[in-house]
Parts: sequence; C-alpha cells; structure tokens
Amino acid sequence: MKKKNIGVFLLVIMMIAVIAGCSSSSKEKVKLAYVAWDSEITSTYVVKEVLETKLGATVEMLQVDAGPMWAGVADGSADGMVAAWLPSTHAAYLEKYGAKIEDLGANLNGTKVGLAVPAYMDINSIEDLKNSDMAAKLNNRIIGIEPGAGIMTTTEKAIAEYDLSDYTLLESSSAAMAQELQKAYDNNEPIVVTGWTPHWMFANMDLKYLEDPKGVYGADEQIHTMVRQGLKDDMPNVYKFLDQFEWTAEDMAKVMIEVQGGKSPEEAAKTWVESNPDKVNAWVAGIEL
Repeated sequence: MKKKNIGVFLLVIMMIAVIAGCSSSSKEKVKLAYVAWDSEITSTYVVKEVLETKLGATVEMLQVDAGPMWAGVADGSADGMVAAWLPSTHAAYLEKYGAKIEDLGANLNGTKVGLAVPAYMDINSIEDLKNSDMAAKLNNRIIGIEPGAGIMTTTEKAIAEYDLSDYTLLESSSAAMAQELQKAYDNNEPIVVTGWTPHWMFANMDLKYLEDPKGVYGADEQIHTMVRQGLKDDMPNVYKFLDQFEWTAEDMAKVMIEVQGGKSPEEAAKTWVESNPDKVNAWVAGIEL
C-alpha cells in the first residue's frame, strides 16, 4: 500500500514538473530592435509594456543604429521593430532589406523630418544657409545625430543639392543634439539641427522647419511596424498585437515629455498604458489573454 501511495505521489510530482516546464517554455520571448531616437524609445517601450503586461511575454530590447535595426529584423536576430520611417528617411534600408521583412503598415501618421532652427532666427529656407553671414553665425555647422541614421544621409544630400559645401554635418546622438539645441535656445543663439516630429523639443521650444524647395527631405512621413518573416506562425499573438498597434503623434508626445521630464522610459510607458485602456484594448482585441 505504501509503495502504491509513493508511486502515485511521484507521478503527481512528475506531472506538476511537466506542466511547469510547459508553462515556462510557452512564455514567448520577443526581441525588439530600435534606434535611440526619443520617438522610437517611446514607442518601443510602450510596445514592451503591453507585450509583458497583457500578453505575458518577456521582451529583450536591442538598441542599435538604423542599419543594424533593419538588418536584424531581416536576418531574424530581432523579431520586429516599430521604428521604420517611410517613405523617405529609411528608403535605402527598405530597398536593401524589404524583400526579407514583412511590413505591417503605419503605426503613426504625420511625421516630418528636416532642418530645424529656433523661431527667433531670421531664416526661413535651407537656401538661406548659403548666406555667408548666416554661415559664420552658425560656425558653418549643422548639428546632426547618429551616423547612419536616415536623416543624416538625407542631410548629406541636402548639403550637396543646396551647395552648402562650406558646412560640416556634425555626428553626435539624438540626446546630444537636443541638449546642444536647448543650450543654444536658452542663450538665444543661432543653431541649425537635424529635426523630426514627433519630438519633445518642439513642445518645449519654439522651433520651425526650414523650407525645402527642392524637396530633398520629402513630404510628411509615416512610422511603420516591421517584423521578421515567420513571426505570424511562430508567435501569432505577438504578430496580431504588432499588426494592430497604432497611435497618434499626440499620444507619443505625452510619453516623450514624461521621459524628458525625468521619468524612465519604463515608468512613462507604464503610466501611459495604464491611462489609456481603450486604445490598449483595441491593440489586443481578438487575442486570448
């Protein structure tokens, strides 16, 4: 009798272990690639928050430059990204990797890129940068971001198109560019930077885009969600959520301003997700939670 009880007990323990193992192994692990732009940090951390709190997934964040971000999704080392600026900014990456990636469409409409200056500057067009006095005031510098970013490539084209060979496009980072801009703005000094919206700097400072009569920077853009091939079969719930993820520039700006004000991206994303249940529920509609 005792042997029988022991056998039953061991069987129960084994079943519990198997169930626990299945539960653990079934917890999906998602790798999200993103660039260190304030806008992409914001959107990717919001996606991370929903994946973890609503879908029960674990998320690995892969902060890289634009080229490796696209390459990672194309070769499957990343599952997806919500940071593809199209049709202009990341056009070269789409041409190179598009056949190996699935485009789930726009997650945000009405973005813009270009050269930006403080509104107090007496300059309105990129062509005005050719003025020698203006060039001297700007120390012949355009403050850029990470090398390899789409906006940097486009700005190099703009320098050629507008005959601005006397200017140097300075490589830095999104954060360093914004800090340099804020410093100049606070001192009412001239500065020109590579800019894009949505970005908190347009909410915190009175800025304007320089007109682009040659259309180098293109028209308004969209931010697209891109996933690796096979994700729909491997992680159908993750795929469905990413396919349904979309929000507005105003939504994004709220999170960015929280981060710029001192909150961590995780804290700001969590606050926004908890404060917007209707939008989040629409993103996960049709998914068994």
